[in-house]
Amino acid sequence: MTPADAARAIDAVWRIEGARIVAALARMTGDLGFAEDVAQEAVAEALASWPENGIPANTGAWLTAVAKRRVIDAWRRRERLDERHRAIAHDLAEAVEDEWEPIDDDLLRLVFTACHPALSRESQVALTLRVVGGLTTVEIARMLLVPVATVQARITRAKRTLAAAHVPFETPDPSEWRQRLDGVLSVVYLVFTEGYSATTGERWTRPDLADEALRLGRVLAGLLPREPATHALVALMEFQRSRFAARESRTGAPILLADQDRSRWDHGQIARGRAALRRADAEAAARGQGRGAYALQAAIAECHCVAPSVEQTDWERIVVLYEALGRIAPSPVVELNRAVAVSMATGPATALAIVDDLAAAGELRGSPLLPSVRGELLARLGRAAEARAEFEEAASRTASAPQRALLEAKAAALD
Repeated sequence: MTPADAARAIDAVWRIEGARIVAALARMTGDLGFAEDVAQEAVAEALASWPENGIPANTGAWLTAVAKRRVIDAWRRRERLDERHRAIAHDLAEAVEDEWEPIDDDLLRLVFTACHPALSRESQVALTLRVVGGLTTVEIARMLLVPVATVQARITRAKRTLAAAHVPFETPDPSEWRQRLDGVLSVVYLVFTEGYSATTGERWTRPDLADEALRLGRVLAGLLPREPATHALVALMEFQRSRFAARESRTGAPILLADQDRSRWDHGQIARGRAALRRADAEAAARGQGRGAYALQAAIAECHCVAPSVEQTDWERIVVLYEALGRIAPSPVVELNRAVAVSMATGPATALAIVDDLAAAGELRGSPLLPSVRGELLARLGRAAEARAEFEEAASRTASAPQRALLEAKAAALD
């Protein structure tokens, strides 16, 4: 095996197992920053070992065992090998690597730890995307539309804060859950969003990330069954995940909504999404509340999922839902999505005015979203040269190879 082959294999393993490995190490050490450091040391050892010795049968177990040995070595160097640590070292020496299995609840502990109130929301998001989602700092920076150095600083600062505050690696007392819930849900959905539409790389979607976020969402809904937001987020992710099979061609090229074969959508998953949305609405009604941000987004996704075609979609209802969402959770992305819905409900001219206002305000600077939508609207209005320039600008702003190819093809089609 060549070093390049080993590097690709390790990258794939880390995408799948990385969060569980860090979570298991954090449970063992009680120190999230230390846990990620020794996990990365294990990855470095794999890069040196696997080209010569081959890929082990149980890669996750191999990496975890190596990382645990690094933990024991560090404890020895610090002269802190007390009876508890001796017991762990003894168990590790006798363990069979192939018998290792990650404990799922460790991931939830990892999310709650990364979303501790001692951290700012920005640090919570960056740290959780790094250690739970396994995203690189470059991927996180593109997702959050901030410089890479800013992401690196947030992650470093978050680890230092957790260590200085002696934050334990544990699921908080139920009385504290709702205090952290907003941060946890936003992070889970950001991880899902990266899986739904990857910001970098050669793939249009990353099902591994989407499925992990959906799993965490379902666990949260089970832990907080009376919380409307957990069920609403699960509904939203179920609806969006149901379309994955139709969003890519066999070659991995993106397929937009209007061109998707709706028979390939997972209608069982759509049914689960509708049930979760009904549960969210029922729990909100029991509290005398209206729909929150996740429930409104789920209702929008439901409109798409139940429509026979783009033309038969209830676009007027979607516009109303986006208007409600914009009032309770305003953002330039929500406004841009409202413009798309307006273009389908009443025509591109009205929508273009909305997009131009966003551009004039300097919103979404550096993101491909605004020029790509503006290009679509201009093309529908017959302003081909302007549309082509917008598509080319959008293509220059994306690090996703499939998205870039799609935008370049749209620009070329207008020649």
